[in-house]
Amino acid sequence: MQMRPLGNSGLSVAPLAFGGNVFGWTADEATSFSLLDAFVDAGFNLIDTADVYSRWAPGHSGGESETIIGKWLKARPSNRERIVLATKVGMDMGEGRVGLKATYIRRAVEDSLKRLRSERIDLYQSHSDDTSTPFEETLDAYAELIAAGKVRAIGASNHTAARLAEALAVAKQRGLPRYETLQPQYNLYDRAGYEAELEPLCRKEGLGVINFYGLARGFLSGKYRSEADLGKSVRGGGVRGYLNERGLRILAALDEVAGSLRATPAQVALAWQMARPGLTAPIASATSLPQLRELMGAAQLKLPPEAIALLDHASA
Repeated sequence: MQMRPLGNSGLSVAPLAFGGNVFGWTADEATSFSLLDAFVDAGFNLIDTADVYSRWAPGHSGGESETIIGKWLKARPSNRERIVLATKVGMDMGEGRVGLKATYIRRAVEDSLKRLRSERIDLYQSHSDDTSTPFEETLDAYAELIAAGKVRAIGASNHTAARLAEALAVAKQRGLPRYETLQPQYNLYDRAGYEAELEPLCRKEGLGVINFYGLARGFLSGKYRSEADLGKSVRGGGVRGYLNERGLRILAALDEVAGSLRATPAQVALAWQMARPGLTAPIASATSLPQLRELMGAAQLKLPPEAIALLDHASA
């Protein structure tokens, strides 16, 4: 499997990342272990999580996903060098634990390292832009963590092009570590936000792009085709906004391409992203081994130009 560089971080990743938001939420510990085993054994290596996963679930306080991954690494220590471990900081963890101030980052990274049972985080990402904190302060804190060997590289998520460009400029001017990756929302349905301004910036600056919601909350798998389907999953409610004329047109194009290639709509949707210049690895989640194997199959699927053109047109 061909690895792709993650910006200028020195890290290389397979063309599909595992979204760890499900660990400890819709996938229990035993299931999470089996999913992680299968993912790594198949040659994939980027595991993305965040400290806040899964604080939204009843009875959860955040840190559940990192804790599961940490237990898995303790049980399989040899896997630590086989993976690129990515997590995030900045979302509201409650009790004032939020944002990107230096004092909070120093505290939050220790909490994440403890839960992950790891001496380092390969990719530490600003989960959300914090306009109340100067970039100098945030990047200086990251510089300390990199110098201490606790973090290898940093990335940004949920940043506008203007703010990302400003962060890159500050890093260059001050001689501080720069964001090497961007994690934007991007898929066949949600295109405009990334393609208009973020994509040109990331390609110009050589940033790695690891987009989230690669399957549009599962909509692009074809699982949800009517209001009646929304009850199939606890995540179904987030799909309602895709059930419109354009969304159904995209599903029809996915069905057509999938049929011609003997693939599934989910595989085609991910393969379309993998084929886009400048995009490093879409992030997708799975809660069962059959589902994971289906998603991993996208890395072996090469879309012909006419299939890409059809999907481009349907999702324009």
